[in-house]
Amino acid sequence: MTGQIARRILIVEDEVLVAMHLEDLLTEMGHQVIGPATRINDAMDLAREGDIDLAILDINVAGATSFPVADILRERGIPFAFATGYGTEGLVDGYRDVPALRKPYAHQDLERTIALIAR
Repeated sequence: MTGQIARRILIVEDEVLVAMHLEDLLTEMGHQVIGPATRINDAMDLAREGDIDLAILDINVAGATSFPVADILRERGIPFAFATGYGTEGLVDGYRDVPALRKPYAHQDLERTIALIAR
């Protein structure tokens, strides 16, 4: 870990292999993974009640968008980034200023995004 503080990070991702890869990267960086939540309802519960420092949200989770989860996180003051294979084109108004990680994840991009949102 390059000088970052260990964080509790919620993963919202419905693709098992992608979630496992992200979890491995975060663990290697020294972070604690919460989840992964593979359904929006589960993600919303964790966002409402979880002891988390920040979150990585896939935009499309099993056919539903993760924007309701983002709303809860925003209300709680918990920073987050979106993850997408589409880049910023998948973001809607109100979220265009949120960092978006492009899949597949590169270690350096993930580290940089965490440092950016965890300020």
